[in-house]
Amino acid sequence: MTTHEPQTLHIAGREVPVVTANTVVVGTGSAGYCAAERLVQLGQDDVVMVTDKIGAGASRNAGSDKQTYYKLTLSGDNGDSVREMAQTLFAGGAMDGDNALAEAALSARAFLHLADLGVPFPQNRYGEFIGYKTDHDPRQRATSVGPYTSRTMVEQLEKQVNANGTRIFPECRVVDVLTRDGAVAGLLLLRTDVPHDGERSPYLLVRCTNVVYATGGPAGLYATRVFPNGQWGASGAAYRAGIGGKNVTEWQFGLASTKPRWNVSGTYMQVVPRFVSTDQDGGDEREFLTEAIPDYGRLMSLVFLKGYQWPFDVRKARDGSSLVDLLVYRETVLRGRRVFLDFRRNPVREDFYPSALDPEAYEYLEKAGVLFGTPIERLKHMNLPAYEFYLNKNPYVDLEQEMLEVDVCAQHNNGGLLVDAWWQSDLPGFFPVGEAGGAHGVYRPGGAALNSGQVGATRAAQFIAARRSGAPLGEAEFAAAAEGPLRDAVELVHRATDRAAAGAEDNTGDLLREVGELMSAKAGPVRSRQSIAEALEQVEEWLGTYRELVVADAGSRRAVNRAFLVRDILTTAQVYLTAMADYVDHGGRSRGSVLYTDPAGSLPLVGYGPDASQELELPELFRFTLDGGALDDEVQEVSWTPHRAADPASPSEAGDVAVTWRPRRSIPEADDFFENVWREYREHQNIH
Repeated sequence: MTTHEPQTLHIAGREVPVVTANTVVVGTGSAGYCAAERLVQLGQDDVVMVTDKIGAGASRNAGSDKQTYYKLTLSGDNGDSVREMAQTLFAGGAMDGDNALAEAALSARAFLHLADLGVPFPQNRYGEFIGYKTDHDPRQRATSVGPYTSRTMVEQLEKQVNANGTRIFPECRVVDVLTRDGAVAGLLLLRTDVPHDGERSPYLLVRCTNVVYATGGPAGLYATRVFPNGQWGASGAAYRAGIGGKNVTEWQFGLASTKPRWNVSGTYMQVVPRFVSTDQDGGDEREFLTEAIPDYGRLMSLVFLKGYQWPFDVRKARDGSSLVDLLVYRETVLRGRRVFLDFRRNPVREDFYPSALDPEAYEYLEKAGVLFGTPIERLKHMNLPAYEFYLNKNPYVDLEQEMLEVDVCAQHNNGGLLVDAWWQSDLPGFFPVGEAGGAHGVYRPGGAALNSGQVGATRAAQFIAARRSGAPLGEAEFAAAAEGPLRDAVELVHRATDRAAAGAEDNTGDLLREVGELMSAKAGPVRSRQSIAEALEQVEEWLGTYRELVVADAGSRRAVNRAFLVRDILTTAQVYLTAMADYVDHGGRSRGSVLYTDPAGSLPLVGYGPDASQELELPELFRFTLDGGALDDEVQEVSWTPHRAADPASPSEAGDVAVTWRPRRSIPEADDFFENVWREYREHQNIH
């Protein structure tokens, strides 16, 4: 095993430590650890990992009532096939077929690898890994080890990576992706544990042939989010390096508690809690759902269905359970109120009248034996760990004694950085995996993200081990590639800290909060062409003046870190908002987890299912037209290029964002004749 100790190089007038390796993996979540572990398994042990914080990230700290892993059917007598699973993934719309086929083909391999590492996926006495049906799933491909499925994955993969002796550099913020001659050359990192007023360099350079980018989705874009604290993403650095994105408009939003952050799916909704809103001080309490859903039975049934249909789905906003999300959004965003789930009392009435429920909800609760009592009594009977979960969080909430604050939160970005069939981007040597990579389409089966992260990491490791095992750039060439970005980073910090020294107040925290609030208010689950344009104008103004705007205290490592973090988030916001505006201009309408306001559309309807009729009295912002799959066969791609202000003394951090559309790649029709595949596998393992 290579030691990977940093060596000092003189670059841009500074002595900077440089780590050299064939591959650097950025991120210590389930996808990052999988990539590092697979690389060693495949014989490429010249690998290091870097991360912001080892204990942070969505894989380790996020989950839901029953966090799902999606894979090929491995039990029972119902038929399934790789091609059928690929078609299910592909049917989500705007997903490339080669990614869908790879995710289906490697799902069993990735899943069984996790099982062998110690993830306790349930199996029957004969060894079949049993499953259940999840959303957008025609089979029973889903499985789970409870609310912390991804955490368990991380823990078991981490053990193997540590056993392999792979070097990990923590407390590192990605500042820039370094390129040379159209390929990746390395990374410029900020060491967030090193002061800027000391003798040690606060910068660390990585010289490498490959980067596996497992930084998670750009969670910092939204203030109203269920991403855990410490999960920010680093997509902006990739866009700044010219790496493209795809399907970035496609987010998943859903109801979640805000303190602590957790998805309130599954049992939390199926026990039919009371929805309450208050003013900002906790007064003026009222049950607001009844304003739009006066029918008691329908109200209870829609809340129950949120357990099955947890994410906001605009197709269910017309006359289904996603109307609940819109009503919560109206309270929090449009009315400026706070929303809570109250498990202590039944909705609307003091007593519970299950006979008013739809047959589906009634039969489910009857089988669960909970046609009685209050929501908290039903919750403790059906799923005691779901109640105990909040007792063990920080801050803890006792659902038996107090209400739980919730909102419609950003939960997952289905789009992201460009990936091909081997999860390599359009920059050779750069492999975005996990949520950072844009492998998904508009819709995806529940749990497909966990499988996608493992498959993408495995595919990237296979390609690197077989095709990209060469040495990095020589020291002189690397120094030339690193000089400009390093000098640029030093200058940004110098300006920001000089202003603080002159008496200006540190504003990095304010900027971080303001961009998130802007995106949540104007580009969240409900958007309009006007709101997107307003947000884009503000983001471009911030970026254009960023070097004169940002103020960071030199004595605060956190402030200097945030100076780069905010720039990263603003860059990503410019890319995403431009893509959203172009989506509308391209004829895009409401789809997935987003409602695009359409003055010519319709408002949600009174009634339920076939009985739905007249429009509800709701804000015109909620008037929409469904996409109906019109753009399912197209993929939107975006790219960012820098431009500088005319005055070199006042450089701009803004860029030019180009947007293109292309037909999505179809599911490959491969030659499955064994002799041909065997011959090609012997020649090059079919890695090309």
